[in-house]
Amino acid sequence: MAELETFDNPHPNRDYVITHVAPEFTSVCPKTGQPDFGTITVEYVADKLCVELKSLKFYLQSFRNEGVFYEDLVNRILDDLTAALQPRRMTVRGEFTPRGGMHSTITAEYRSQ
Repeated sequence: MAELETFDNPHPNRDYVITHVAPEFTSVCPKTGQPDFGTITVEYVADKLCVELKSLKFYLQSFRNEGVFYEDLVNRILDDLTAALQPRRMTVRGEFTPRGGMHSTITAEYRSQ
């Protein structure tokens, strides 16, 4: 798994929304071995740290050959990013292309206490 790199939030005293969209996400269905395609959207309000984009890209690409269900995938991304960044809040949404006539969208959320 690729390591997520961070940098200091340049405006830690202000709430502002950061949105990163990866429209070419790929993983593998653990049941069929067929490729899954989708868009991963990460939206967060940083506290002290922000994610560095190149590391986020490599992190997401590390799922390319991994067999993982959508529900697990989105929650793992959320867990890994919140562990690295400790944001004020974060939402990860996976919008996956149709397979067998069905389209899936999975959303997981985190809010600091």
